Amino acid sequence: MAAHAAGVVVVTALPEGEPVGMTATSFSSVSLSPPLVSFYVARTSTTWPRLRLAAGFAVNVLASHQAEVAARFAAKGVDRFAHPTRWTEGPDGVPLLDDVSAHLVCRTHHTAEVGDHILVLGLVTATSVEGAGRPLLYHQGRFGRFLEH
Repeated sequence: MAAHAAGVVVVTALPEGEPVGMTATSFSSVSLSPPLVSFYVARTSTTWPRLRLAAGFAVNVLASHQAEVAARFAAKGVDRFAHPTRWTEGPDGVPLLDDVSAHLVCRTHHTAEVGDHILVLGLVTATSVEGAGRPLLYHQGRFGRFLEH
C-alpha cells in the first residue's frame, strides 16, 4: 500500500479530561446522508485504549506545512499536546489543532474489528474549513505535498 498516496489527518479527543491524539492516513468520507467519516487504527495502538473512551473526536485535516505535526502525533513516548503543538478546545470539548486545513467534529457512530485494525465510523456534527491551502500527503513512508500538473 506504500504506492498509494493518502491524505494525513490527526484524530484528537478528550477522554476523561486528558487530550489524546494520533496521526491517521486511512481517513475517508463514507456517507453524505447521514454525514459519516471513517479511519482505521491498529489493534496494537497504545493510543486507541484512551481514544475509545471518548464519546466523540475531531478530525484535523493537516495542511502541507504540517509534516512535523503529523510526525509528532505518530511518535511514541512524547507529550503530543505539549509545545510546539498549538490547539484550542472545540465543540464538545474536543481538541482542535491550529493552522489545519479543516476540522470535522464527530460522535463515535460505530466501531468494528477488521483484520488487525479497528474501523471507527464517526457521525459528523460540526465542520470548519480554515483555508484552501494544499494538503499534506503520505506516500512510500514519507510526507509530501500536492503539486498540480
